[in-house]
Amino acid sequence: MSQSVPPPGNPFAEGAAPAPAPVPTAPARGNLALGVVVALVAALVAAGVYGGIAGSIEREIGWAAIGVGFLTGFAASKVGGRGPVLPVVSAVFSLGAVYLGQILALAIIAAEELNVSTTEMLFENFSLLTEAWNVGKEFMTFVFFALAAVAAFGGAKKGAE
Repeated sequence: MSQSVPPPGNPFAEGAAPAPAPVPTAPARGNLALGVVVALVAALVAAGVYGGIAGSIEREIGWAAIGVGFLTGFAASKVGGRGPVLPVVSAVFSLGAVYLGQILALAIIAAEELNVSTTEMLFENFSLLTEAWNVGKEFMTFVFFALAAVAAFGGAKKGAE
């Protein structure tokens, strides 16, 4: 009696071994450059949200500045992993994000008062907004900066766990 042998490479033939299941891979961690890029993107997104909230209610809130920092640091370390650089980079980016958020808030408020678009106010009058920010800054402005930087550092440490 002769046995028929299935042709090679046919996975549906009798006696053929099933194909191995794909092995799930963990997301890449420890990529410092990607962590820095993610921190920058997170900071820019957080700046937009922060500025939108502050501009719509016409005041700043400390927890929002904390959120900017924490999001920036946490996202950076989730992608970039552990290391002494990402918490510092995240803190610096969060300072910039809070500043941009405050400028955006001023643009939203001024645009509403002047009946122009926020985009027009932001891009055509950036120096005026910066001057207004300089005149209007007070002690709490710097408290918000400090809150964001500390939260970014803590967020980066928490994300690296």
